[in-house]
Amino acid sequence: MHEKDIMNNRSAIASTAFLLAALAAPALRGQAPATLSVELSRPKAAVSPMLYGLMTEEINYSYDGGLYAELVRNRTFRSDWTGILNWFLIEKGTASAKVSVDPKEGPSAALPSSAKVEITKADVNSPAGLLNEGYWGIAVRPNARYTGSLFAKSDSQGTLPVRIALVADQSGQVLAKASVSVTGSGWKEYKFEMQSGNGAASSENHLALTIDRPATLWLQLVSLFPPTYHGRPNGNRIDIMEKLAAMRPTFLRFPGGNYLEGDRIATRFDWKKMIGPLVDRPTHPTTWSYHSTDGMGLLEFLKWCEDLHMQPLLGIYAGYSLGGQVVKPGPDLDPYVQEGLEEIEYVTGGTDTKWGAVRARDGHPAPFTLRYVEVGNEDSFDRAGTYDGRYAQFYKAIKAKYPNIQVIATMPVKGMTPDVVDDHYYKREQGMFEEARHYDNTDRNGPKIFVGEWATREGTPTPNFGAALGDAAFLTGLERNSDVVVMSAYAPLFVNVNPDGMQWSSDLIGYDALNSYGSPSYYAQAMFASCLGDHTLNSSVSGAGTRFFYSVTSSTNKLCVKLVNASSTEQPVSIALNGIGAGTHSARIDTLKANTTWATNTITHPERIVPVKSTASIKGERVQHVMPGYSIQVLQIDLK
Repeated sequence: MHEKDIMNNRSAIASTAFLLAALAAPALRGQAPATLSVELSRPKAAVSPMLYGLMTEEINYSYDGGLYAELVRNRTFRSDWTGILNWFLIEKGTASAKVSVDPKEGPSAALPSSAKVEITKADVNSPAGLLNEGYWGIAVRPNARYTGSLFAKSDSQGTLPVRIALVADQSGQVLAKASVSVTGSGWKEYKFEMQSGNGAASSENHLALTIDRPATLWLQLVSLFPPTYHGRPNGNRIDIMEKLAAMRPTFLRFPGGNYLEGDRIATRFDWKKMIGPLVDRPTHPTTWSYHSTDGMGLLEFLKWCEDLHMQPLLGIYAGYSLGGQVVKPGPDLDPYVQEGLEEIEYVTGGTDTKWGAVRARDGHPAPFTLRYVEVGNEDSFDRAGTYDGRYAQFYKAIKAKYPNIQVIATMPVKGMTPDVVDDHYYKREQGMFEEARHYDNTDRNGPKIFVGEWATREGTPTPNFGAALGDAAFLTGLERNSDVVVMSAYAPLFVNVNPDGMQWSSDLIGYDALNSYGSPSYYAQAMFASCLGDHTLNSSVSGAGTRFFYSVTSSTNKLCVKLVNASSTEQPVSIALNGIGAGTHSARIDTLKANTTWATNTITHPERIVPVKSTASIKGERVQHVMPGYSIQVLQIDLK
């Protein structure tokens, strides 16, 4: 924790002397005073309780090397001309060995090959084996229990001990260790556990598997997990999940956009290949130049929703892939429609249904509630123009079997009105300022809107404060119009900040093997989600600068006022809370600010810009308030 940065931030806020008091003096510098009038007795429209959620896909090592807690990189031993990727031969002392891929030996039809380690010379003092480098290192924390497994077979007549260790890169110190005894010439799964000591947390470590005698060993699906969120096997990183929980998300859109489509039909998110035991998941290439372990399969996404109390928003493959392959509407599309219906049944079906029974076999007998299904992703890129027909075919089939599911279209559709249309926005700060008023005059008789991907794209690998200002301004527009904008999700959600870890900049949460941090945009999102009423109020602003944005929502017990000052100078605001009464009301104020738009958080300075909390008392209907320059504020006023 960087206390100096936090204290400097708090001192800067204190020096602006922003107040919530009826008799505060007018500002001596900055912008002209603005007046914000709020009519508490005049509700305007209902606020969607689903407004703030998450969108996720495999990009920037979001799952593998990110949220998915697997520590071993390339656990299925893929190779190229250089050899087996991320694995290296160990030959200690006088040991002699070689490693290759055996294409004819594997533990399952999904994983038909393996690593063949041939050790011709080794002893107790000169072991040989393999080393895995992890995802830019392997995080080892003090007093932590690690659980692992591997599939193996050998040519030994008796048992073959395999030693497993987490080893410090620099010192060679063994930080945790275990062993398994491989028996027989048939494939078996071996599980193990190991415990780290009291050493300092570090990511400069690797995994070593060694043998101390001549033998041939075949290995596949070597896996190692640290402690996971809620202790789930095959689970997620605790620190990243805690950051997501702090955002109070109401839904998760998965498995992603481009990741759903694949570059080709054959490399789409084929959900049936991503359920059940890991040994039966074949892995597949992603659209972002690396390979997916498929460890984050359909049920893992659903458990993620369960852990964070989110509703699943399921994206189903709709016959279009990024490389231009399109399945025409009609008989050609029927198998993919059926595939989508079966996927919905896996999610929602009872154990008396075919795919509900499969889900129960996979360890989750209880069905999940599913209210939203999205058909495809960004189908405006379909140059053949087939989406109208493809969406209609899916829509009719889904509604016939699941009439209560809302079917989301990825673009406007001719010939019918979708339940919801998914809009995407990626712009710089000025562009997002302009988009803040995009939905003010939207037709309320048309389909509902899901802003399924959006971000102010400034800053790398995560957004700077200028981007956070653009994001917050945009969010005020979504809140004001949340009778029609029913859901929204920032994208991309994650980025591994290591070299070669990023394919798309301006990502909400950054991490390496050991640590994670929230960007200024992350904190803006969390602040906005922390206070949301159930209806908007009639309100208006006058006299404000062009870079002042606001939204006001209310419920029985609270008033939520969101203010954004994207100017470098202070913004005095006279807030008229008409109808609040003459009593005294307590207020909580969360403030996020920076000295420049280029200020940001990083993996080494994760808390330069964090929300600062304060409180105040409000008496009467008129509040004189001064916003600091470059600031985002959330005022929660108690109406009890």
